Amino acid sequence: MFSGLSPQVYLVITNMISPFEPTAGAAGRGEAKPRLAPLHRVSEGRSVRIRELSAAPDLLCRLREIGLCEGQMVRLISRRANIICQVCNSRLALNEQIAGMILVEVSE
Repeated sequence: MFSGLSPQVYLVITNMISPFEPTAGAAGRGEAKPRLAPLHRVSEGRSVRIRELSAAPDLLCRLREIGLCEGQMVRLISRRANIICQVCNSRLALNEQIAGMILVEVSE
């Protein structure tokens, strides 16, 4: 997988800290540890950051094209018949099935 890389680059890549795991400093300061939840489980009016998309490759490509990509901030506007969220000053309506494929970081 890492063939052709120098030993120093390989060491850096294999020792990187995952962005999903809290660091010891955050836990020691009493900060809330983030957890992942599907977008359709977020309460209305809350802003969250997308951490993972778990969809088929063609749907994954389309979600990224409309702005729903990893690292993007999303605000949930409504959870009625469809999930309405705001992304980059645009409102998008998603059905519950697609919203369930979008995992977001929720701080407790």
